[in-house]
Amino acid sequence: MKILVTGGAGFIGSAVVRLAVSRGHRVVNLDALTYAACLENVAPVADSPLYAFEHADIRDRAALDRIFAAHRPDAVMHLAAESHVDRSIDGPGDFVETNITGTYNMLEAARAFWTREGRPAGFRFHHISTDEVFGSLPADPAVKFTEDTPYDPRSPYSASKAASDHLVRAWHETYGLPVVLTNCSNNYGPYHFPEKLIPVVILNALAGKPLPVYGTGANIRDWLYVEDHADALLLVVEKGALGRSYNIGGENERTNLDLVKALCAILDRKRPKAAGSYADQITFVTDRPGHDARYAIDPGRIREELGWRPSVTVEEGLERTVQWYLDNEVWWRPLLARKGVGERLGVKA
Repeated sequence: MKILVTGGAGFIGSAVVRLAVSRGHRVVNLDALTYAACLENVAPVADSPLYAFEHADIRDRAALDRIFAAHRPDAVMHLAAESHVDRSIDGPGDFVETNITGTYNMLEAARAFWTREGRPAGFRFHHISTDEVFGSLPADPAVKFTEDTPYDPRSPYSASKAASDHLVRAWHETYGLPVVLTNCSNNYGPYHFPEKLIPVVILNALAGKPLPVYGTGANIRDWLYVEDHADALLLVVEKGALGRSYNIGGENERTNLDLVKALCAILDRKRPKAAGSYADQITFVTDRPGHDARYAIDPGRIREELGWRPSVTVEEGLERTVQWYLDNEVWWRPLLARKGVGERLGVKA
């Protein structure tokens, strides 16, 4: 299969690119190389004859048409998006332009290509989204997001992703474009850009800086190891039912505070301080506006229909992730100088 991956130099996209190439798929990586992208993320496969790179922006329709015509993909895996909630609070316009208008451009470019090719039955447009479109859950552990949960986005980021989801469904219903959709829980693992919670905690701990925890740290997230997510995404693009959406979760709920403490405990073992624990650096900061209380995925559909379950527990995944950051300072050190990294964002509301 030849797969066009948008956002393939980002965190999740690069995991998809690496795994797809390792499984023998031909991959075209389309990425605008914005602040959060890093071509080093795909360095392990960059020299493969199965890999090609296109430096382009999904807001540029002419570029998309050229790329579809040149590469003639069998499937699209659309991951390109602005994704940091705090940045969306400070600058929602970028999220509207990329996540909504960019997705519209991708849908129209894909539809034009699919039509020109004679509407091949095997073509797929796989739209990758987030559980944040569903809003916030109560504390009751029995209540989880399903594919039928009503949308209730609470931030500019989640609202823009919800809009993109609706566009994808509309293009399927109106034009017959063969689509599949997925909504995932919080990802973590190697190559995670150092503005998200887990890499921030690891790198701040090593630097002797405060470990910022929003509010009381009681917010709950379901944590999904990024390589498990990539595996699920490839399964859905190959075997998912047309027009169907699949929720992908790690089945690993933790409060933010418990997660930070777990990271500190791992660091205490792997790289102990001269005195005390890294947990001594935990600092509670003012919560961000509209902070959802809890996310949790019910992955029953993908488990029952496609046979997928996560293979990595949060304990194992955190161990791997901490070790990766300890071993790969040459990757993360230059990223700390990029715009906004290390600053408190999302406080303008």
